[in-house]
Amino acid sequence: MARPLALLGIRPDNCRLMLGPSRLEVHFGPWTVRTTLDNVAGAELTGPYSFWKAIGPRLSMADRGLTFGTNAARGVCIRFHEPVAGIEPAGRIRHPGLTLTLADPDLAALRLREVSAVAR
Repeated sequence: MARPLALLGIRPDNCRLMLGPSRLEVHFGPWTVRTTLDNVAGAELTGPYSFWKAIGPRLSMADRGLTFGTNAARGVCIRFHEPVAGIEPAGRIRHPGLTLTLADPDLAALRLREVSAVAR
């Protein structure tokens, strides 16, 4: 899906999950989610997904969850104590969760669970 995603400005060089000493930051092309680590409530492995629900930036109409997806195989769903901004630049729509498809979802879920446990 690299070519269609590139049309949206989503490329491997501008997609990343960063866990700093006190912050979580996710970049997915022009979209960004930032929050403090103490806002991370947990993380679960998820998938597989329906192809049309998993690729690109997606807003769930059911729960306002946000997806940054590049494949339909597996990912990690990050839950937040307080919903975060991400899908639109003004931040009016807030997301209680963020699903990411990553190269290593198992490692990401493990690290995010550790972060949420320490923050409790």
